[in-house]
Amino acid sequence: MSLSLILAFAPVALMACKPAAEPAPTPVETVAAAPAVTDAAPAAPAVLNAADLRRVCRAGLAAIHGQDVSMIEISGVTGQVVSASWRAPVDGGRMRAECRVDSDLITWKPLDLPDASQVRWMNQSGDPVVRYALDGDRVIVTQTQPDGANERSEVTVPAEQEAR
Repeated sequence: MSLSLILAFAPVALMACKPAAEPAPTPVETVAAAPAVTDAAPAAPAVLNAADLRRVCRAGLAAIHGQDVSMIEISGVTGQVVSASWRAPVDGGRMRAECRVDSDLITWKPLDLPDASQVRWMNQSGDPVVRYALDGDRVIVTQTQPDGANERSEVTVPAEQEAR
């Protein structure tokens, strides 16, 4: 084989030996990264007071479960974890969950499920990513599904209502 032929195919051979590129991040991994900061949009405060924690969890659980925010009842706050319940739409029983907030992320955990393995914080790679922002009495909740689809809701939850 001639030297010129070997030199012509050398780059092709070297490219075949190249390690595989890192896979692109999934939509959930992309949205779970810190969001861009802008002056144009309302933002999440660094630390929530107890009333705002209750407001954000009420709005978040309402959005996640397709409920009116007035149906979400807060039964208590232990540390930074909010306990909530609402009327089950199918059988009229009670659905219960816990909610916590870290930076601008809302994480929740269903309670009282028949399958104990499903009683876990919804913050794994296949779970939706739920973010919030406060704008006065409005709580803006954005859910990003694992396939990248977004849902946004805005509800009014007056701070004085949660101050009790």
